[in-house]
Amino acid sequence: MNFNIEKAKAREILDSRGNPTLLVEITLENGIKGSASVPSGASTGIHEALELRDNDKTRYLGKGVLNACDNVKNLINKEIKGLSVLDQEVIDETLIKLDGTPQKSYLGANAILGVSLACLHAHANTRKKELFQIIAELFSYRGTFSLPTPMINVINGGKHADTNLDFQEFMVVPRADIPYDLKLQMVSEVFHSLGAVLKRHQLDTDLGNEGGYAPDVKNNEEPLKLISEAIEELPYRPGKEIFIALDVAASTFYRPSDNKYVLACERKTLNKKQFFNYYLKLLEKYPIISIEDPLYEDDFSSWSEFKQILPVSVLLVGDDLYATNAERLQLGINANCTNALIIKPNQVGTITETLKCIKLAKEKGLSAIISHRSGETNDYTIADLAVGVGAPYIKSGSCAHGERLSKYNRLLLISDILASGSI
Repeated sequence: MNFNIEKAKAREILDSRGNPTLLVEITLENGIKGSASVPSGASTGIHEALELRDNDKTRYLGKGVLNACDNVKNLINKEIKGLSVLDQEVIDETLIKLDGTPQKSYLGANAILGVSLACLHAHANTRKKELFQIIAELFSYRGTFSLPTPMINVINGGKHADTNLDFQEFMVVPRADIPYDLKLQMVSEVFHSLGAVLKRHQLDTDLGNEGGYAPDVKNNEEPLKLISEAIEELPYRPGKEIFIALDVAASTFYRPSDNKYVLACERKTLNKKQFFNYYLKLLEKYPIISIEDPLYEDDFSSWSEFKQILPVSVLLVGDDLYATNAERLQLGINANCTNALIIKPNQVGTITETLKCIKLAKEKGLSAIISHRSGETNDYTIADLAVGVGAPYIKSGSCAHGERLSKYNRLLLISDILASGSI
């Protein structure tokens, strides 16, 4: 069978925030197609690959992606036509070389990632295999397929909500040894229980970008109290069946002029040592098992210092610190900064570079957490990515909004596939 690429095309669609993004379709010479759509972040690190936006204020307030679509249909199409869809690394290297910039600003990381992922889907479709099987082959994964534990975002703050909260995400995490379908049931129950708790406390139950509640609160600790209360009203115990995780996104409120962190909702300004103690007090009071981006994204020495005083059972997670970039990750490994990292394919721009970063993390003993973005689509690729590389965790937002649930529900279908014994 002929596996060569015949055509690449793209069009604008809208993401979950109503902003334009790309839907890319690859057609092979054998007539089989593959498609993928691209997410977009709100809280973006300075080291991420760059989206290409039109900046035409007469369309979508300047956020259109027609130029990125044109790059797919013209420049990229010419270069990848005739390449075998089985050669993902060759395809991605061709895209990187064609772009020629450090952060993919010429073609746009959104155009490049859309093509990379659409080729991946076309590969799976033409071989009549599940997407996670193809990813496992590319990754050289030899383990038994398993399902990641969901980290469910139940309260949104920071840049993901129009509230006074400084911290960006408050998540609930079921115990790892519980079956996936029961994990999803548990976190759904916590989500609805939390809604009732918020109403009882006369707090807003509006939803943020990622489907979590977005109340105005007294301080960054109050969501932890509310979540604990919601868990305790169910037949679960905080710290036994369900745990808590944080995404602080500290770079968004870091003040470089004096190296301090400005907690606006608490009217506090903390230096590094004070912020360390702030976190440690929260760890003493709540069953927190993961803290993401607790410090400024370029302050490697402070990350290393913080890691030394954290309990080894707590995941110290780098997101903006690494931006799914293997070179950045190596710097963090050398400095002993973290024991976990966030993986977002659109931070780096191709599936090959994404897998390279995950492989380095696994070799060095870091846990990889596969993650969505705040501006999402119904594309479920990251669910298969988590299974295909054996990732222990996945973040795809809350138990609300279809673009979040598409990933969690895809994992339910994968669980059925694995249980059937057909793979």
